[in-house]
Amino acid sequence: MPIFDTQPAALLVLADGSSYPGFSFGAPGTTVGEVVFNTGMTGYQEVLTDPSYCGQLVTFTYPELGNTGVNAEDEESDHPHVKGAIARNLCMQPSNWRCTQTLSSYLQKHNIPGIYGIDTRALTRNIRSSGAMNGAISTEILDPHKLLEKVLEAPSMEGLNLAEQVTTATPYEWVEPTPNHWEFAHPTAATSDTQPLTVVAIDFGIKRNILRRLASYGCRVIVVPAHTSATEILNYKPDGIFLSNGPGDPAAVSVGITTAKTLMAEKTPMFGICLGHQLLGLSLGVDTFKLRFGHRGLNQPAGLQQQVEITSQNHGFALNAQSMSQAEVNITHLNLNDQTIAGLEHQSLPIFSVQYHPEASPGPHDADYLFAKFVQSMLDHRSASQV
Repeated sequence: MPIFDTQPAALLVLADGSSYPGFSFGAPGTTVGEVVFNTGMTGYQEVLTDPSYCGQLVTFTYPELGNTGVNAEDEESDHPHVKGAIARNLCMQPSNWRCTQTLSSYLQKHNIPGIYGIDTRALTRNIRSSGAMNGAISTEILDPHKLLEKVLEAPSMEGLNLAEQVTTATPYEWVEPTPNHWEFAHPTAATSDTQPLTVVAIDFGIKRNILRRLASYGCRVIVVPAHTSATEILNYKPDGIFLSNGPGDPAAVSVGITTAKTLMAEKTPMFGICLGHQLLGLSLGVDTFKLRFGHRGLNQPAGLQQQVEITSQNHGFALNAQSMSQAEVNITHLNLNDQTIAGLEHQSLPIFSVQYHPEASPGPHDADYLFAKFVQSMLDHRSASQV
């Protein structure tokens, strides 16, 4: 770690007026977003490039950041989506055989500011007590009162449809499976009568490892933009429809909710993860609400009836259990830390979803079986359609 006083000064200010002076890494400048924290001990590059973090300043609670540098293989999209990064200590001389550049130079390349040298434990305790809130990192405005003015001008995360900012511009086909040196499940190819199953994945901010897992199970994967209509999706003659993760307020993704509701009438198997889970819930009449500080980490317990999975999670909104009385769904998983809904399944249609990330990257692989479940649902549906 470099000596602090050789680095340019930076300042973090939160909407509650609290300020945290530190030192700059990444790009210089000023950035404003929602300040959240991630409790993972590893996987910072996957976090930074996860489109679900669009619009956020991410605090890493693990005290040392950048030890393994950056490499192209661990990117979950083609560039970082965070508005800024917050760390306690920063490693400027990484050591890893896959490393191609430092974390600081990587963020600088993508014009993303970061701040380090602050008390991230105190910051995290503040967010846990007061809730996630807007904040700003700046190397230009070092007066806390002036920077606070910038923060207070920013819109709240509630009501923001950020999926349209991160979705693909045009449809494309994904063919790359999980690399052999990563593979842990060795799934059976998803074929029926030698024809691969076709999955249309609606991209609300999709992670690459989700696409890899679907491809590893032998699926033909077609990725379409978030605003794609139900008619366009059905023109691909899908065996299954996948609703991806993504950023922002799920209730604001009105096109996605309408599309999901229309597609349900076709009785085609559907699987949703994170934002996709919330959109399926909304389309079935379940409400969402904003969590105080969200669930972001790699060891969140989820389960039901004595069955527990350790899961990777990243979300700031959740489905409201009190609004489920009229919905034709069953709860399949709860977040065992706070009892919020972590999984749903339709009572009669081949539709299910989870709030967490079974594809991990980073995180445990406990829930990879959900991809096999989706595949089996598609095979069963195809078989029934051919009778």
